[in-house]
Amino acid sequence: AGFVEGPNQRVTLRTEGQAPSPEQLGAVILKWERGLPLLLRDVANIREGPAPKFGDAQIDGVKGVIIGVYSAYGANTLAVTDGIERALDELRVLMKTQKIQLHPRLFRPATFIERSLKHVNNALVIGAVLVLAVLWIFLLDWRTALISFASIPLSLLAAVLVLDWLGVSLNTITLGGFAIAIGVVVDDAIIDVENILRRVRQNAASQNPRTVWMVVRDASLEVRSAVVYATFIVAMVFLPVLAMGGVAGRLFSPLAVSFLLAILASLAVALTVTPALCLMLLSRSGPHIEPAHIGWLKKMHQRALSGISRAPRGVIVGVALMIAGAAATLPFFGGEFLPEFREGHLVLHQSAVPGSSLEHSIEMGRRVSAELLKDKRILSVAQQAGRAELGEDTFGPHYSELHVELAPMEGEDAEIFMSEIRRPLQKFPGLTFKVMPFLVERMEETLSGTTAEVVINLRGDDLDELDRAAQSVHRIVKNMRGATDVTIESQAGAPALVARLRHDRMAELGFSPAEVLEAVETAFQGAKVGQVFEGVRAWDVVVRLAATARIDPEKLGELVLINTAGLQIPLRELADVYLEDCRSVIAHEGGQRRQQVSCNVIGRDSAGFLSELKRRVAAEAALPSGVYVSYSGSAEATGGAQKELLAHSLLAGVVIVMLLAIVFGNGRNLLLVLANTPFALVGGVLAVFAGGGLLSIGSLVGFVTLFGISMRNSIMMISHYEHLIRHEGCDWNWETAMRGAIERLTPILMTALVTGLGLLPLALGSGRAGGEIEGPMAIVILGGLITSTTLNLLVLPVLAFRYGRFNKPEGTEV
Repeated sequence: AGFVEGPNQRVTLRTEGQAPSPEQLGAVILKWERGLPLLLRDVANIREGPAPKFGDAQIDGVKGVIIGVYSAYGANTLAVTDGIERALDELRVLMKTQKIQLHPRLFRPATFIERSLKHVNNALVIGAVLVLAVLWIFLLDWRTALISFASIPLSLLAAVLVLDWLGVSLNTITLGGFAIAIGVVVDDAIIDVENILRRVRQNAASQNPRTVWMVVRDASLEVRSAVVYATFIVAMVFLPVLAMGGVAGRLFSPLAVSFLLAILASLAVALTVTPALCLMLLSRSGPHIEPAHIGWLKKMHQRALSGISRAPRGVIVGVALMIAGAAATLPFFGGEFLPEFREGHLVLHQSAVPGSSLEHSIEMGRRVSAELLKDKRILSVAQQAGRAELGEDTFGPHYSELHVELAPMEGEDAEIFMSEIRRPLQKFPGLTFKVMPFLVERMEETLSGTTAEVVINLRGDDLDELDRAAQSVHRIVKNMRGATDVTIESQAGAPALVARLRHDRMAELGFSPAEVLEAVETAFQGAKVGQVFEGVRAWDVVVRLAATARIDPEKLGELVLINTAGLQIPLRELADVYLEDCRSVIAHEGGQRRQQVSCNVIGRDSAGFLSELKRRVAAEAALPSGVYVSYSGSAEATGGAQKELLAHSLLAGVVIVMLLAIVFGNGRNLLLVLANTPFALVGGVLAVFAGGGLLSIGSLVGFVTLFGISMRNSIMMISHYEHLIRHEGCDWNWETAMRGAIERLTPILMTALVTGLGLLPLALGSGRAGGEIEGPMAIVILGGLITSTTLNLLVLPVLAFRYGRFNKPEGTEV
């Protein structure tokens, strides 16, 4: 307030005139009448109280405070969670002394990440053990088995170093890419080792044996070009996955990057480390004898080929019919964007009639929570009603989100629970619900702006016409099989009290519109007139009507207004006051008003549901002129992602065909290599059918991967035929075709088995946390490997003999 200046000292002048308590504030003098003061407490009730609520919360049916902690973009969720939990541990004693009960695991995303990492790591370890077992069974030699197996840790380590250099963390998706690649990365080494081992055996039986160094060098060079081309083709089929956009691209791109890095690193290992290890270890070992069971397999293979050669047309026709049947089945499969994530946490959207009070939402939420908690599989239910005062959402008090934390469940148990979760909610007919896992909800909101699989967007200029169109579409959706959680997003019907000013009457009585509107706002919303301070804390001083005067909407007209001349007039003299229904939200899109009808789908595929919905809306919906329909949500995104992946795959396919044409030089042999693609299609289709007939984006990526992996073996087979003709001087006849197939039996079986068994843990764990994306891929690849390997060993030699063209180099004597 100033200071007092003395000759040697300056003294600060401080005043204390604030009224920090309601009692002191009530003693403020408003004016003097007839010599007596008129105090604030004479005309108003003064009390401490909370600001008007925009939302509320409760935990397991008990009032509480929910604090959401959000990590920064790019932050490590596990590290952030660990830091939060350490901080909460430090506060636990303080909270206990203040009788505050802490619920730190209402929603803990790190739990899903930890479980996913555990399952993917287990799949990696189990896959590696199975790969090692296959190597030992086929080779029965610890040296050769370890030489081949060494490519796994070396390739994965190199890929991890590159990912770290690129700034990509090891997460569930990147580890899933390694798990898919674990059987593939050993393929190059197997092909190299098996060929070197076979040539070493032949050299040992030769009358003029060469040095081991020369045998290893020539054997490695013999398969080098085929190995390089096959690996680059596998890499190229993954380029369309890298090019995917949107949510699907964000999910699958890290997987594709880790897979590509692993197989490219495995190629480098096979070209450098594997031959060196073979030279070091095989030259010091004793004679290499082929295991007896491998000899038995080759005899069985020879008998099967001999039998097929006696009736080749029947076999070819049968295979062609199988391929045609598989291709014809594809359009009848259902489609889905992604399987449900097993994260153990659900978000339940609860909506009452627009205009419902916050207290009603909280009470209904308490009842819903009590009903849900009867299920022992549900650990906790936390309700957020309305919205936070400074939040970005626009939810009214009729809307709530309930976060439901679940006990650990996987596979069939999780599917059963998801089919049963809606049953207790049917006991509340006045409420509408949407139920979905948290990650699915986030992706749905990213795709369409709302939390539903199927969203019908209606755009136009007239709100009443949009409402009628939405009701028409709502009736169609409600009667469709599989539709659940059917909702009209921006519902009309919220009660509103309207005060429509009569300007002529206001002019007669001396009121301006601003005076009337400010008075109404002050009476019902409150007006801030000052602040009270206590230390560093401040409270607003707000003036508004007493709570008893704000209960009955019909009493709004009795609100007394005073003009500048002191004239007191009730509001009903200055405005028409009446109740009417209104909209709580008016959405806009593309410069037009928008209404949405949304639903989730259970018991059928979302892509098939959307296709039927589009047909029925076009045929049955009463859409007035000027109302336009569009669709969004994951069901619509599935079709877009499928088309995008197909288009990019076709481009990659053209590049692959051009590369193969350069390698083989003639169209017939090129077609023989490509024949393994429809062979693989048969098994992939059978695998999808056995898994329920749903084609997710993961399944489609599995098909793309399968075509690249399966083509490797046909390249090795046709390349070996060319080697026999061009370098060993064999004549092209059935004996040569059979010899080439039998010599390639061991590496083809080994590569197929290590790839398949490496994927087996992922396929079996597709219903677990962490296997939602990789599981469908692994199932498709496994099914396709079975048929492609079988047909590659039994049918491709017949096709090669009948239709292949293998010529000796010019100048070679026949």
